[in-house]
Amino acid sequence: MKKIKISMETSFWAGCEIEDPFELIGAFFNYCSVESYKNTLSEIMLHIYKTEVCKKDYPGDVFDFHTAVKSFVRASYLLQFKSKKVKVKKAPKEWQIISQASLTQEEYENPFLVFEKAFESKTLGEYEFFLNEIVHVSLSPYKEEFDYDLITPHIYLVKMLDAAQIMSERGIKKIKIK
Repeated sequence: MKKIKISMETSFWAGCEIEDPFELIGAFFNYCSVESYKNTLSEIMLHIYKTEVCKKDYPGDVFDFHTAVKSFVRASYLLQFKSKKVKVKKAPKEWQIISQASLTQEEYENPFLVFEKAFESKTLGEYEFFLNEIVHVSLSPYKEEFDYDLITPHIYLVKMLDAAQIMSERGIKKIKIK
């Protein structure tokens, strides 16, 4: 099988180029918390339907969000191919349902399913287009009508953030292939 090589473009926000998607997730959550990413995403999504500019006091925050999340989406794309070689450590026997966030119980137990489903639904290019479009429109003082789906990539991006957070918290273990 041909190895997929994609630049994750992390040097702007991480200070160096990261090639390993698991390393990127660690740096991504060190850069900002999952709650912060989800709040910024929600704020951007609200502003795409308004004539008001998102974070008008400091729109650079939206640019920072865009660069970090674009890298995250690229890493997420690569993670879908790792499920055969790596497993997320088991979920605790007892957990609060709130820690599952947007994930089903099956996705909570195996977060790799989220990445597989996300990229079955939309391509990497479609997620990048989604990010570019919502950032562009949220920073514009004009209202736009959309003739394409912004809801599906939004839902899957939230799920990918939750799945990556769970992977980060529980850790991973390599599988020995016989």
